[in-house]
Amino acid sequence: MSGHRWAARAAAGAAAVALTVTGGAVAQADDDIASLGAEQIADRSREALLGVSSLHLSARGSVGGSGERMSIDLTLDREGNCAGGVDTGEDGSVEIVKRADDVWLKPDKAFWETHVPIGGSTFDAILDGRYMKAKADDPRLLTVTEVCDLDTFRELLADNPDAADRGTLTKGAETEVNGAPVVPVTRAQGDERLTVYVATEGEPYPVRITADGPDEKGTVDFSGFDRPVPDTTPSADETVDVTALLGRSVKPV
Repeated sequence: MSGHRWAARAAAGAAAVALTVTGGAVAQADDDIASLGAEQIADRSREALLGVSSLHLSARGSVGGSGERMSIDLTLDREGNCAGGVDTGEDGSVEIVKRADDVWLKPDKAFWETHVPIGGSTFDAILDGRYMKAKADDPRLLTVTEVCDLDTFRELLADNPDAADRGTLTKGAETEVNGAPVVPVTRAQGDERLTVYVATEGEPYPVRITADGPDEKGTVDFSGFDRPVPDTTPSADETVDVTALLGRSVKPV
């Protein structure tokens, strides 16, 4: 499983916790979040995350029996803009910048060799440390551009297919994440445990999610809520047009 799909699964798990509320009114803003029950905290957290226009997502963990480590670090918004990168361990890494209708990708040598075993080293030589530029709707890049859109994660939260199978939801003792007070809410189902740490000061954002199971182990941190995605894009000298790249010729954009 690639890094971006792992992050999506983590977000889906958060949705499963948040969607355990079966009815009733959402707690009001003046409630003490830490004094609420697990279901109310999950509901407040879900509503807070659905309301943000942008955020920073940092995920790290392992997937599958191999235990291969991978990570994703992105700032993204609801307009589909993003900046950051995905590191799939031995399978390589790729830097990503997406702005409006354009996307820039900079895969490293290991990424090319793993995902394009025939010709990958040639593409790496052509790029020579530059970004590959393409239109964001290029069908060959959809699995990358999807992860750049905050709405992809919001849809997982709003319509999670696992919501009906909720498992057990419990509230833990107050603690801290990165120096900020939080209250953990854990969803346990079989041998899988997923915990969402909800801020108890300010907006009740989910600031960390941890997953622990036989197939997945990892942590997803959320921060930078409503802060804009950096609007700097690679210069023409730093880019190669995707059409030129596939034609094995260098053509700066």
